[in-house]
Amino acid sequence: MRTLNLGILAHVDAGKTSLTERLLFEAGVIDELGSVDAGSTRTDTLALERQRGITIRSAVASFRVGDVAVNLIDTPGHPDFIAEVERVLGVLDGAVLVVSAVEGVQAQTRLLMRTLRRLRIPALVFVNKVDRAGARHAGLLADLAAKLTPAIVPMGTVTALGTRAASFVSGVDDAAVEVLAEHDDALLAAYVDGADVPLRDALVTQSRRGLVHPVYFGSAVTGAGVAELTEGLVDLLPAAGGDPDGPVSGTVFTIERGPAGEKVAYVRMFSGTVRVRDRVRVGATERKVTAVETIDHGGAQRTGEVTAGRIGKLWGLPDVRIGDAVGIPREGVAHHFAPPTLETVVEPVDPADVGAMHAALTRLAEQDPLIDLRQDQTRREILVSLYGEVQKEVIQATLAAEFGLDVTFRETTTVHVERPAGVGEAVELIGVEPNPFLATVGLRVEPAPVGAGSSFRLGVELGSMPYAFFAAVEETVTETLRQGLHGWAVLDCAVTMTHSGYWARQSHSHGTFDKSMSSTAGDFRNLTPLVLMTALRRAGTVVHEPLHRFTLELPADTVGAVLPVLARLRAVPRGTDVRGATAVLTGEIPAAGVHGLEQRLPGLTRGEGVLEAAFDHHAPVRGAVPSRARTDHDPLNRREYLLHVVRRV
Repeated sequence: MRTLNLGILAHVDAGKTSLTERLLFEAGVIDELGSVDAGSTRTDTLALERQRGITIRSAVASFRVGDVAVNLIDTPGHPDFIAEVERVLGVLDGAVLVVSAVEGVQAQTRLLMRTLRRLRIPALVFVNKVDRAGARHAGLLADLAAKLTPAIVPMGTVTALGTRAASFVSGVDDAAVEVLAEHDDALLAAYVDGADVPLRDALVTQSRRGLVHPVYFGSAVTGAGVAELTEGLVDLLPAAGGDPDGPVSGTVFTIERGPAGEKVAYVRMFSGTVRVRDRVRVGATERKVTAVETIDHGGAQRTGEVTAGRIGKLWGLPDVRIGDAVGIPREGVAHHFAPPTLETVVEPVDPADVGAMHAALTRLAEQDPLIDLRQDQTRREILVSLYGEVQKEVIQATLAAEFGLDVTFRETTTVHVERPAGVGEAVELIGVEPNPFLATVGLRVEPAPVGAGSSFRLGVELGSMPYAFFAAVEETVTETLRQGLHGWAVLDCAVTMTHSGYWARQSHSHGTFDKSMSSTAGDFRNLTPLVLMTALRRAGTVVHEPLHRFTLELPADTVGAVLPVLARLRAVPRGTDVRGATAVLTGEIPAAGVHGLEQRLPGLTRGEGVLEAAFDHHAPVRGAVPSRARTDHDPLNRREYLLHVVRRV
């Protein structure tokens, strides 16, 4: 039996969860259709998903079509959860992009199609809601070609459009030849010569390679066009590959908690087979698999093994995180997750719940590694990173439902970063005032190429002191760089250890260890922040803010009203393309201004403006430099730091 790992993607409210329900119903997996409005769908299991009628966390279901087992992954459609979508794309064989026949191509639709094409994931397009008043056919096909990609192949037409009687009539016309001929010279020659054109073969080949995108029309509510779409899934999308007898290689794409609180990892296997009691490498550790379930025919089945091409649930991996490789990491796989550019302070309604709230948020961060937790021990504050305001609701509802914790949030702020401005060095010698620690540490800080991240290397002999002391310095450097001179994380920074020294273990004549005369790893951990921040102060840092690239489509006669607003939000237009009555503006805007633009846009454009914005890069802040309160013992203030660390100056 072949396997197809399929993703359902769409802009929020286009109907992808309803389409998932219809596919499962038509395949006989469920006896009755669930409703998004009623909160009874198979894949939306979170309380907030049912309440809001949106998908937040990816869910997996399964059905069979002939000899093909389809593992169907329903993904979030709200822009705040784009990271959840992107991590799922890496485990798919193909996708269905759902577009509303009424609302048409929307901002998230464009972003998803660009991502699918960039990752070369074969995809079909399903135009949903043809039974709704206002549904379009020819005009929508033109929009798909203009706004998504010209490489679309309509697979039929619609009768009784905009009524409950709307139905899909299959049929590929000669216009498809022109699209397919763009990628097939032999097909073009046959068409020009009047010979028989192998249209079906070309369509199958190019669809499976992601070169063209077949388009189906229908309704998830009435079932129109769904049978034709199902046939297209198995014919036009590639089945999963991989050698079951090859080396073990898989990817963890989501994590849930079992009844006993244990981690359960969802893994897409690309090669090899994982069985119960196998020892597998996950990240930097090796663990014994204690149980295996395979997603098949509606849900998970206890099978004892999961093979190449399949999706399985693994138990026994307590340290696993989303994105981890199981076995051998896949080559050439790059993550495209944009970093969160917002953060907020989470506060428990009952101050006594601070500890419980931190533990609960830590567990949530395991499910979403892009939620970065910061704890301010002095103020007893906990901060989380966000993509958007809806995530606040998700965190709040999850903490209440799963942990019984009521929380509130402060105002959302923008997350900045720092980069070294130059080169700086510092050294503190053992036994030399004012160094109170039994360690010698010298560090040099210098800029690294943009995107290189932070690195640590030795400029001294590795054998000059015990390895544990070097490890202590490296770990402390990494932790200290989470807060630079202005309190923001320091990126693209190369740190070199230039001096090292220690006092060997000293004992009295009766064999008692004398700490006052012997260096420990703690000495190096305590001294390193002072040296590093002194070097960083001498190098200087430049605070950068996150910039989003934006595409703004709006009526051409409203451009004059929009441009001053863009200027006030510090957006920089890079190009304007006027196409008849429509104008398309592209450019850059600070992350802090995106939400404001979203709020102003409907009033400025008569509700017709469509904004697409995504993180692009960081750029130096102009004007006043923003700072963030520190959550450590502040090694920039030597007196206060030493009072906290050694209780003396």
